[in-house]
Amino acid sequence: MASLKEIKGRILSVQTTQKTTSAMRMVASAKLHRTQTLTQTFLEYVDEMQKIVDCLQPSKADGEECHDMPCAERCKRIALVSISSSSGLCGAFNSNIVKETFRKLEEYKQQGKEVLVVPIGKKIAHEIHKTDYNVLLDYYLLTDYVGNPKADAFSHAAFLVEHLIHLYAEGKIDGVEILYHHFKNMGAQIITSEWLDLGNDCLRKKDDSFAFNPDESIQKDENQKDVSLYLTEPGPSELMADLHPKMLNSKMYGILLDSVTSEHAARMLAMQTADDNAKELLQELTLLYNKSRQQAITNELIDIMGGKTAD
Repeated sequence: MASLKEIKGRILSVQTTQKTTSAMRMVASAKLHRTQTLTQTFLEYVDEMQKIVDCLQPSKADGEECHDMPCAERCKRIALVSISSSSGLCGAFNSNIVKETFRKLEEYKQQGKEVLVVPIGKKIAHEIHKTDYNVLLDYYLLTDYVGNPKADAFSHAAFLVEHLIHLYAEGKIDGVEILYHHFKNMGAQIITSEWLDLGNDCLRKKDDSFAFNPDESIQKDENQKDVSLYLTEPGPSELMADLHPKMLNSKMYGILLDSVTSEHAARMLAMQTADDNAKELLQELTLLYNKSRQQAITNELIDIMGGKTAD
């Protein structure tokens, strides 16, 4: 059995650790409350903007197939944006996204697709850096700016989208897939895969052409006259040219907010679990300390009584 001094040292060590985990839990709770409120309001804004963009998108025409987003089957060159955190102590948050990222990479490799990996967050960037994939590391610190009042995270997200659009325009990528944790509730953060529509091409031709024609947002009536679904000023093509980049920037920033909110929730849950485990361990160690102390006292009394009897 351990000595009283050793048990007391372990108790002090656990108490110190419990203070740390409790402080980290409160910090994560405060950050979660701030980012959760910001995420909810911002995603509502993104949803309303998406409705406006959908109204300007062309309807499904006869003999043509409409796809809302590019899919893996239609893309030969894919930019895979994987979002993790830049710090640990958040449970399985980072390990889950790393596993899903490598699963996706292996799947695309077997399909013979070219993949450009865009890691966001130090944890995923560190793991991807060990591989031989084509990696874009310019934006791996992006999650550090989200939620920081002194950093303009939206501008950094816009730079990333602009870079991806440039790669799309040059034909280096055909689509962008984003892997991130979606905040469902305090106890559940779901890994979500979402495609970013860089080409603004809702109506896909059967020849797999990815070129977007803004005039396709104009339908023709029975007399083959151009008729717009909505009266807009300026016209649908000019309005889409202005709204589409803003929509992409907002969507990327909303995804980053969602991921950071999930990170704070995962860290808060992990620290709460650690705090509860520390309390249970303290109870066990305190009970063991009291038993050992009582045993020591009993042994001393037995020695005293034994000496008295011998006299």
